[in-house]
Amino acid sequence: MAPKKAKRRQQQGEGGSSNVFSMFEQSQIQEYKEAFTIIDQNRDGIISKDDLRDVLATMGQLNVKNEELEAMVKEASGPINFTVFLTMFGEKLKGADPEDVIVTAFKVLDPEATGSIKKELLQELLTTQCDRFTPEEMTNLWAAFPPDVAGNVDYKNICYVITHGEEKEE
Repeated sequence: MAPKKAKRRQQQGEGGSSNVFSMFEQSQIQEYKEAFTIIDQNRDGIISKDDLRDVLATMGQLNVKNEELEAMVKEASGPINFTVFLTMFGEKLKGADPEDVIVTAFKVLDPEATGSIKKELLQELLTTQCDRFTPEEMTNLWAAFPPDVAGNVDYKNICYVITHGEEKEE
């Protein structure tokens, strides 16, 4: 009887990664597979320190310390094959609040319910409160979510990307 209970718990997601593929839509799994293939530079099915060093070099990061690469690889419990890679992303996404909770938090800053807030307000809050954004992080944010001509930022799109990892297709 005990082995069946343990198996059922694992299938329900307690302590096991056996159901990691059910956490994502098929299109997301395909995107993660493409990313995995890009990172797995030597095509052996495992992401290693050398793979990380090579892919970072192709993105212009040439002087990555060995300790940094080791720390990245040690985030996994063992060799990083595709299932482990997907599990790592699932664990990172699991900690995010649901989209409606994040949207509700933004609505406090949007009393007219327009779906957007002023860039200046968002920048002030993100650079002066709690876990403050650096200037580089702000540059990256505006590159990913450029304000409209009136200086407004679509916070619903930001919330969608935080919780789904990709922009909505209009």
